Amino acid sequence: MPRLPRLELSDDDWDLIGLTLLIKVGLLVFGVIAFVVVNDQKITDPHRVLDIWNRWDAPHYLDLARYGYNAHGPGDVPLFIVFYPLYPWLTGAVNAVLGDPVVAGFLVTTIASLFVAPLLARVVGHELGGPMGRSAAWFMLIFPTAFVLHIPYTEALFMAVVLGSFLAARNGRWWVAGLLGALATLTRVNGLILVPALAAEALTQWLTDPPGDRRLRISWLGIGLVPVGFLVYLGVNVAVYGDPFHFLFVQEDHWFKSLDAPWVGIDGVISSMLNREAWQSMMLGWMELGFIVLGLAGTIYAAFRFRPSWFAWMAGNWLLFVSTSFVMSVPRYSLTLFPLFAWFALAGRRQGWWTAITFGSLLLLALFASRMAIGEWAF
Repeated sequence: MPRLPRLELSDDDWDLIGLTLLIKVGLLVFGVIAFVVVNDQKITDPHRVLDIWNRWDAPHYLDLARYGYNAHGPGDVPLFIVFYPLYPWLTGAVNAVLGDPVVAGFLVTTIASLFVAPLLARVVGHELGGPMGRSAAWFMLIFPTAFVLHIPYTEALFMAVVLGSFLAARNGRWWVAGLLGALATLTRVNGLILVPALAAEALTQWLTDPPGDRRLRISWLGIGLVPVGFLVYLGVNVAVYGDPFHFLFVQEDHWFKSLDAPWVGIDGVISSMLNREAWQSMMLGWMELGFIVLGLAGTIYAAFRFRPSWFAWMAGNWLLFVSTSFVMSVPRYSLTLFPLFAWFALAGRRQGWWTAITFGSLLLLALFASRMAIGEWAF
């Protein structure tokens, strides 16, 4: 069993944890205000402060926490096999103690979210220096879809283990990197992109070693742990439905998503821009396309400016986002493209760019978070 590193928090870590909590409280308060003003409803039950965020995918995760994967479960539970198990399993364990799945979901997300900004600051700081790491963490915390780091969604847990894996690999702790990578693939499918990303990191470290010190390292086999989480997920499919790839059938039959060429999905986004009614044109068209372009630009930038492992992560994820018959939720998925925030940090060295990126991010964060709180689609 790999030995996990000691958790030693610096003053910068505590500052970022405090900032995360401050933004979390601010978003919860902002959500209440948006809900009351737009829906013209009072909130008298404190629990309702959390309930208003239990939208879209969140109830699916919480149902899995309560009922587990069950081919004969109540409601749409049989369809939720498309959601990966680590987050609902953790939430289910907490719910078994608290007896309140919404509170359990928020608690799991909150704990995970406290790791995200400090880990990002360390990953980026390792390459660009401490100030750039802290700036990157700031831009992640105010990213337009960063509200999902604070509600019962998987992004906080996923980014915590992904960034932990990158940091461990950068420090040569390959078994820890692989173990965290396995947790990532048990949380979301794009955790599999860690395989080429970590392989690229291993190759980079080998090439930068003095020629006389270059050698194959047995610890690189830790990268092979990454797919284990995905194999566990396939095992869940077998246990519940007798087919390791049943999730693909459900995804296509119910969610109308299947693997396809990138231009097919992007063409659908453009069609949404041109042919849907106003709000759908904006959210399913313009916003999706805008973040697709942002991700592509960030991928190209990463190819020339950042480590090959960062580029592999960007390129693999971007292709995964758009290589589907129905492109959806790219603004939310883009939150996982952490090199974007390093790019923003570098651009933000000029005060004008720092102000522009901060203002634009906060404006869209307010828009998207308010839509989520009032029950409208927000990726």
